[in-house]
Amino acid sequence: MNNRATSNPQDDFKIKDTKPQLGEQWPHRGVRGGGGWIRSDRVTSTYDLVEQTYFLYVQVVKARDLPTNPVTGSCDPYLEVKLGNYKGKTQHFEKKTNPEWNQVFAFSKEKIQSSVLEVFVRDREIVARDDYLGNVCFDMDEVPTRVPPDSPLAPQWYRLEDSRAEGKVKGEVMLAVWMGTQADEAFPEAWHSDAASVHGEGVFSVRSKVYVSPKLWYLRVNVIEAQDVESQDKSQLPQFIRAGFDLEKFGFGVLEGDRRKELKFSTKIHLRACLEGGYHVLDESTMYIGDQRPTARQLWKQPIGILEVGILSAQWLLPMKTKDGQGRTDAYCVARYGQKWVRTRTVVESFSPKWNEQYTWEVYDPCTVITLGVFDNCHLGGNEKPTGNAPGRDLRIGKVRVRLSTLEIDRIYTHSYPLIVLQPNGVKKMGELQLAFRFTCLSLIHMIYLYGRPLLPKMHYMHPFTVRQLDSLRYQAMNIVGSRLGRAEPPLRKEVVEYMLDVDTHMWSMRRSKANFFRIVSLFSGIISMSKWLGDVCQWKNPITTILVHVLFCILICYPELILPTVFLYMFLIGIWNYWSRPRHPPHMDTKLSLAEAVHPDELDEEFDTFPTSKSQDVVRMRYDRLRSVAGRIQTVVGDMATQGERFHALLSWRDPRATSIFIVFCLCVAVILYVTPFKIITLSTGLYLLRHPRFRSKMPSAPINFFRRLPAQADSML
Repeated sequence: MNNRATSNPQDDFKIKDTKPQLGEQWPHRGVRGGGGWIRSDRVTSTYDLVEQTYFLYVQVVKARDLPTNPVTGSCDPYLEVKLGNYKGKTQHFEKKTNPEWNQVFAFSKEKIQSSVLEVFVRDREIVARDDYLGNVCFDMDEVPTRVPPDSPLAPQWYRLEDSRAEGKVKGEVMLAVWMGTQADEAFPEAWHSDAASVHGEGVFSVRSKVYVSPKLWYLRVNVIEAQDVESQDKSQLPQFIRAGFDLEKFGFGVLEGDRRKELKFSTKIHLRACLEGGYHVLDESTMYIGDQRPTARQLWKQPIGILEVGILSAQWLLPMKTKDGQGRTDAYCVARYGQKWVRTRTVVESFSPKWNEQYTWEVYDPCTVITLGVFDNCHLGGNEKPTGNAPGRDLRIGKVRVRLSTLEIDRIYTHSYPLIVLQPNGVKKMGELQLAFRFTCLSLIHMIYLYGRPLLPKMHYMHPFTVRQLDSLRYQAMNIVGSRLGRAEPPLRKEVVEYMLDVDTHMWSMRRSKANFFRIVSLFSGIISMSKWLGDVCQWKNPITTILVHVLFCILICYPELILPTVFLYMFLIGIWNYWSRPRHPPHMDTKLSLAEAVHPDELDEEFDTFPTSKSQDVVRMRYDRLRSVAGRIQTVVGDMATQGERFHALLSWRDPRATSIFIVFCLCVAVILYVTPFKIITLSTGLYLLRHPRFRSKMPSAPINFFRRLPAQADSML
């Protein structure tokens, strides 16, 4: 925390390079030496984008021949695994001497403080203390190490001994104990010592899971014709209509009791319905699209690459809720690309959680985006109180987007991304997320070919939807995806899905509108710089540069066939020059570009307002007046643009007879001059005139500009 306090505030929102210890390093024969675990040189290809994390796995399968209570004559057994200060318990069974648990416990090696693993079997008692049935002990130095892809370790029967009864045997328990990593198959479903304080239903919400989005189709319904349409005017006869018709339900009224269930023939309608598999069902913004394939699997192409993501850890997370008067954060990470969603396990009560989980996606188009978000788990079954005003909802900590086309092939990117969230009180950094990326290309020719293909499937261009239809369909798709993923175990809740899919990007925001305006202005910065440079050349600010431009201009006029090759060669040289200063890391959330650092508090309050608004009339009136002021300036700019275009039309429209007469006579004279004068002479003369010395220039506007400004426009006819 001290490092964060002393860091430069400007660097606080920047992406940082990291050098984690990636790759699998295994202990030598599972033996601990005096200096710790001995690391070998064996490095495998799996899980090579995360730091190696060791776990002690204890698989509890079942027990048999357990003794019964001499008083009750029954046995309600459960098993307890103890390693130092950590304890894990299975569920208990009532009146069962041969229980089957099939549960795995995982203890982080970093937190192991004992050299003995103890397994206890107890008989649950409601009133008195639970009876001790027996135990099994394991020396940590004797625990074997399992190295994937080896087969799982076979469980074995162990006798339960009662140390208080001089080694008397009390049944047997089937166990398997081994040392492994997060690459083990038992890792996702295991009970973790990091979540030892979680009980009840909260245990299921801390596990890592992989989800698949539901397969969505567009349903197209064509109304062909309707027959025997009843009209509200009873004097008219039933009609035959070959068009779509707004049908109303005719039947019995609400007050007529059981007669409402009777069927009454009203009309016949001819429909054609089909499932459209040629479209891609959009459930996210096209700006951050992660999948472009059509619904029908028969139309899918072969993947062009593999994306591997290592979700390493987070640092300096802020407290998201309070428990027993102390701040805490139970963080997990969600990644979404294409139809595959992944969720890491929840690390309980940690401001610097370490996940070290690696996931893989097939890539069908490089111009797609992967989205990763960090959330605080608020469903652990405790008495936590969220710091926000949304109880029972997983709180958002931050989000990261990475566009695959910005990644170099076969390069490993390891960076720490700032987790930035815009809140009603301003922009805030919630922590940092450490990630590792690698994009592997399977077919370079196919990938280059895709750059010339449409972004979406063919049906989006052959039979396009309107903007309003796309917004409505996207909202419906988002609701379906959120509903389906919310019924999984553990559920991926609706607030998480909405945040990952950017459901609120279409809402009005003064801050975002200003940011987009400045983005447009920045696009013309190159043109403005070029025009400024040409102005300096024409003004002879640097005589040497102006003379060189004269020489180059004369050469191009004498050899016009060199113009296009020179332009393309110049762009090639610029690209080669910019290669040495190319970006070294993917783009990230930019607070300066988003105008999040200097936004007005009232504009933020308006951005976070509900729809429809929940503010008072005075606040709404003030914001409406401000919006009218901004819209008025936009209206003026649009009107000026329309005026300039109408003046071009007025050149030949005879709206101003004298101006049109002057222009057509000028056109005739220019045509005659161009017919009798070589084109090279005309071009050379024009260029030399534009590059003339300032001594031969006037500060007054030129005659063509004065003539154009005097032309009429339809602004005179505006009310």
